Amino acid sequence: MRQYIVKRLLLSIPTILGAITLLWFLMQLAPGDPALMFVPPDFQGEEAEAYLAKVNELYGFNDPLPVQYLRYMRNTLQFDFGTSLRTMRPVSEDLLRRIPNSLRLGVSAFMVSTAMGIALGVLAAIKRGTWVDSALMVFALVGVSMPNFWFAYVLILLFGLYLRILPPSGLGGLKHMILPTIVLGYTSAGYLTRYVRSSMLEVINHDYVRTARAKGVAERNVLIKHVLRNGLLPVVNVLGINVAFILAGSVIIETLFAWPGVGLYLIDGVVGRDFPVVQGAGLLIATSVVLVNLLTDVMLVYVDPRIRYE
Repeated sequence: MRQYIVKRLLLSIPTILGAITLLWFLMQLAPGDPALMFVPPDFQGEEAEAYLAKVNELYGFNDPLPVQYLRYMRNTLQFDFGTSLRTMRPVSEDLLRRIPNSLRLGVSAFMVSTAMGIALGVLAAIKRGTWVDSALMVFALVGVSMPNFWFAYVLILLFGLYLRILPPSGLGGLKHMILPTIVLGYTSAGYLTRYVRSSMLEVINHDYVRTARAKGVAERNVLIKHVLRNGLLPVVNVLGINVAFILAGSVIIETLFAWPGVGLYLIDGVVGRDFPVVQGAGLLIATSVVLVNLLTDVMLVYVDPRIRYE
């Protein structure tokens, strides 16, 4: 088991390095010159060109691409993400201030989606073929199919502007977390509900479940001791995917709800052509997804003996 964990850990290293490299090259392909944002609007002609040349030389934008890439990789491996081109503050300090906000929103959305997805999936499997099963599957299908940004706009208009019972945006207390948590949690719970239902139905048809019922075991004990215990094992792997969905969705949701997290920081960097911000925030999100998948694989080794024996 230790060899399996070490192997998965080693495989995650080239994945993170690949994400860093891809992110850097994508920013290089983006149109425009980020140094233009430093030129004062009253500078014109040769004066603007001279000032632009100084900025490019200061930040190393004139260096060949291989030199820029090696410098970027060296600084990134030292956890030095540079300085924001807009605010002139270290990117690492901005990220440290915003990470707790993203964690608050992400953890609450994960708890809502996990509780909702498992509960509704189990209920749909138990009530399969009934109107309850059909209603829950429609509920889950809407969550999977509906764009989260559209759902966010609906909730903002309904509860924030028309009813005025919840704040439509900003960072604050519990009320400020309700709407973004519902959006992230519901869209992720739809996928989990469908998967839990399929996994439960697969276990219900196994021989040992029929044997337990034939021996006279109470239906409640059959569901708890045999169906739930074995049917929820594959769900552990899906929970890792669920976290990735929440991380990806938080980029848009934080922007729509003006939630000062890493996702909003990334969007502001993209709009402002702020290379260090985009690279630092994008690297943090990509690394989080890789580490969550690694943690999920490790958890599967402990909860599923079949993987351990293999």
